[in-house]
Amino acid sequence: MCNHYSITTNQEAISRLFRVVNRYEGNLAPMPGVFPDYPAPVIRNNETGRELAMMRWGMPPPPRTGGPPVTNVRNTSSPHWRGWLKPENRCLVPANSFAEYASELNPETKKKDVAWFALSEDRPLFAFAGIWATFNGDRGTKSKPVPGPHQVLRLPDDGTECHRRADPSEGYAGDPDYR
Repeated sequence: MCNHYSITTNQEAISRLFRVVNRYEGNLAPMPGVFPDYPAPVIRNNETGRELAMMRWGMPPPPRTGGPPVTNVRNTSSPHWRGWLKPENRCLVPANSFAEYASELNPETKKKDVAWFALSEDRPLFAFAGIWATFNGDRGTKSKPVPGPHQVLRLPDDGTECHRRADPSEGYAGDPDYR
């Protein structure tokens, strides 16, 4: 999955489709461009039911490598990720479309074109599987750090983890091989 998606559906539609019990407090404006380190809505389970919450996109990197937040996890067998792959850390990331770069350079612009994908031309609501955690370090830029704690999430690396009506309490959100 690329590092760019959109969520333009309103909070009421998200709540209806994913049976959200506790809604996000505040106005959820359309987000035509969500990038890493941007806050974005997620659906997760808590002790009182399913809730809609805002989280920043990007998990802390493995301590040995350091660097910027990780937005896509490619090696789920890594000890760094195992603790966050449990059902209590699974979430759904609502979206209407996502972008991928073309594999080849555009001969005219000498850049890779961006292609947008959706379930249909109407761009209906769907969800990516994700994982979330609380992160107590700084986020943002070096010149403008934002101190924690932060609720953070990661998105799947592969479209096979995308479930239109996935339920994080049923164990398969974020685990495409779960049966």
